[in-house]
Amino acid sequence: MSEETRSQINDRDIGVEMRESFMDYAMSIIASRALPDVRDGLKPVHRRILFAMSELGMSPDKPYKKSARIVGEVIGKYHPHGDSAVYETMVRMAQDFSLRYMLIDGHGNFGSIDGDFAAAMRYTEARLSKIAMEMLRDINKDTVDYAPNYDGEEHEPVVLPARFPNLLVNGVSGIAVGMATNIPPHNLSEVIDGVQALINNPEITPMELMDYIQGPDFPTSGLILGRGGIRQAYNTGRGSVTMRARATIEENGNRARIVVHEIPYQVNKARLVEKIAELVREKKLDGITDLRDESDRNGMRIVIELRKDVNPNVVLNNLYKHTAMQTNFGINMLALVDKQPKVLNLKDMLYHYLEHQKVVIRRRTEFELKKAEARAHILEGLRIALDHIDEVIALIRASNSDEEAREGLITRFGLSFDQAQAILDMRLRRLTGLERDKIESEYRELMAKIAEYREILANEQLVLDIISEELNEIKIKFGDERRTEITVGEESILDEDLIPQEDVIVTLTHSGYIKRLPVSTYRSQRRGGKGVIGMDTKDNDFVEHLFVTNTHHYLMFFTNKGKVYKIKGYEIPDLSRTARGTPIINLIHIEQGETINAVIPVQKFDSDEYLFFATRQGIVKKTPLDDYTNIRKGGLIAINLREDDDLIGVKLTDGNQEIIMGTSQGMSIRFPEEDVRSMGRSATGVKGINISDDDKVIDMDIVDPELEVLIVTSKGYGKRTPATEYRTQSRGGKGIKTINVTEKNGPVVGLKVVRNEEDLMIITESGTLIRMSMSGISTMGRYTQGVRLINIREDDSVATVARADKQEEEESNEEELTDMTEESMNNQEEAEAPTQDETEPGDDQQ
Repeated sequence: MSEETRSQINDRDIGVEMRESFMDYAMSIIASRALPDVRDGLKPVHRRILFAMSELGMSPDKPYKKSARIVGEVIGKYHPHGDSAVYETMVRMAQDFSLRYMLIDGHGNFGSIDGDFAAAMRYTEARLSKIAMEMLRDINKDTVDYAPNYDGEEHEPVVLPARFPNLLVNGVSGIAVGMATNIPPHNLSEVIDGVQALINNPEITPMELMDYIQGPDFPTSGLILGRGGIRQAYNTGRGSVTMRARATIEENGNRARIVVHEIPYQVNKARLVEKIAELVREKKLDGITDLRDESDRNGMRIVIELRKDVNPNVVLNNLYKHTAMQTNFGINMLALVDKQPKVLNLKDMLYHYLEHQKVVIRRRTEFELKKAEARAHILEGLRIALDHIDEVIALIRASNSDEEAREGLITRFGLSFDQAQAILDMRLRRLTGLERDKIESEYRELMAKIAEYREILANEQLVLDIISEELNEIKIKFGDERRTEITVGEESILDEDLIPQEDVIVTLTHSGYIKRLPVSTYRSQRRGGKGVIGMDTKDNDFVEHLFVTNTHHYLMFFTNKGKVYKIKGYEIPDLSRTARGTPIINLIHIEQGETINAVIPVQKFDSDEYLFFATRQGIVKKTPLDDYTNIRKGGLIAINLREDDDLIGVKLTDGNQEIIMGTSQGMSIRFPEEDVRSMGRSATGVKGINISDDDKVIDMDIVDPELEVLIVTSKGYGKRTPATEYRTQSRGGKGIKTINVTEKNGPVVGLKVVRNEEDLMIITESGTLIRMSMSGISTMGRYTQGVRLINIREDDSVATVARADKQEEEESNEEELTDMTEESMNNQEEAEAPTQDETEPGDDQQ
């Protein structure tokens, strides 16, 4: 290696070189490729396309020209990169589903919302759109700076005049090195109103600007859920909005169909339809029988046919949950400010645009002023020549050349070079009186304009007035109605939105296994039927609670320790009829030694409603329902129990009901709920019924005088007795007899106030369940022992009973349905009259 070559080599640390070179590359990408300028909202390639088309004279009133010619012009003069990149950018500016206000008027196939590619550039044609001309307006009046192109042979604008806020109006997305921008499109009229508001009140806040700019306005319309993400983005420059397709549910005979009319921005319609079909095939979406895309030139229409037994709202929510019919748009308002990337809030963006417009108006005014002053200068010379026309003509005739004549004019009349040349160029027709009047008139007009221009340059308020006036003109010419609707409500789909609202049966075993089943699982049987297996219980376990609720209601679980827990109905697993269930401890955090002794469904927590409690020792308490709104996962104290007492029942009341309580030995008491004053959550309560040492309270219910009281015993006997036979007493008495308890029918296990239009569900400790019509149970007096309702084994007994909505009785096969047997008829005859030794010891005891 020669000494000369060696002297040209510099030692350099490779780490430093890589870091500096990469930073240079990164800043080049940021400033000249990927990010938009805050002033005109354009990346360099967009700006170069528009400028090149302007230079080619491709205005909206001129014929279309081949796209290939435009791309060649852009590549050859301004953008030395791939032709496909330039053409794809140009295509996007001509798509009505990509830009809110198209900047290029395309002719031919420029792609579709289904993701179809545009035709080759040799086939398509284009020209500037009318609104694009507003981006370029006054560009020839020295309103913006120019810079040399890549080879120095041409000049291109550094920024366009942009007579409307294109950055917000059309939005932009781009990925640079280590940063990205994603600005949504907006409504032109709203954005212009926002700029006007900033002009009138420079101290306006981003939130106050939302009174004018509601939020993004996407070209594909659709919905935006909520304003929280919009507020965050407008305040900080970053946020996320949830976009949702616009769909309607149409009735089609006994079926329903979902019709999608609008989809979220940047969602490919064809891929959306394919995704829905894929989810149906994989059985992740249930209830869809047919899927068609009926979109045409009149608009979008995706038809989703549904099975007749499904809830269309649930299917629609599942579509929002699992497909691009609902998606998020992450807003990142990053743009170049003085060639530096900055994250801007809404006010910042409008402020920088307004500052740019001030510069444009000033530079345009200066250009017009110079032009007017130059013309006035010429007119002043012409006026002098006309005042001395004979002398001027004589001087010109006496001159041997133009130079001599010009010098003579300059010397004789004190004219400038330009004035003297203008006189020499003046035609003879300008010597007429009419032409002299025109020159005088033009001069006066120019002087008035010059004064106006100088006033504008001296007064910023006049500049702002001009900006405001010209923005209003653009708004009137191009403004339109908002397309995207901003809804007020949930911004995300909750799990419960995907769960159909339906009545279900919930069973809870003594050992704590819980599950839910559709009410239709158990069909009605006649009295005396054998029933069907409702749950497969393990040894020494039995179903202790069975009730009907709704999947969207709250379930409040009250334990023997006086605590309450809360979950939603749909959170309980939906299992098969014979499944054991899920341990309740997996759903609520009950403590060791706690058992669920009462469960009630609640739709909402209302201060006008109460929870009425009853304990095994006969203590009662009434507490407002809204005291239990905030129940932690670890539970909440519902009632303060005595040491030897347990909670056995809870009812939801309005505070003006009558309560009936029953004991295992057949005693009952009916008293007004008003006898129990409202107490706090942790209160103990007052005495409801005075029981003997060998007795205990087994149930409690709300009395309706027009209904009947159902009594069910442990050995499957039961009866209905009119509620009017239970007279109202004072709280705290021993009550009256409600059934004659014998060895044959066993202790009382259930007391319910029922109506004929209901069904009764009985479940035994072994897990056998029967459903029967309430109207099939005989009505008898208080002194009887009842009739057999269910045939049970000697080692089995009734565990619990519950009411259910009426279900039409179905015809069953012989294994599932038995007629009334001779034994049950005999039992009925025995029960219709009281035994000789029956008495009513509690009638007169208070």
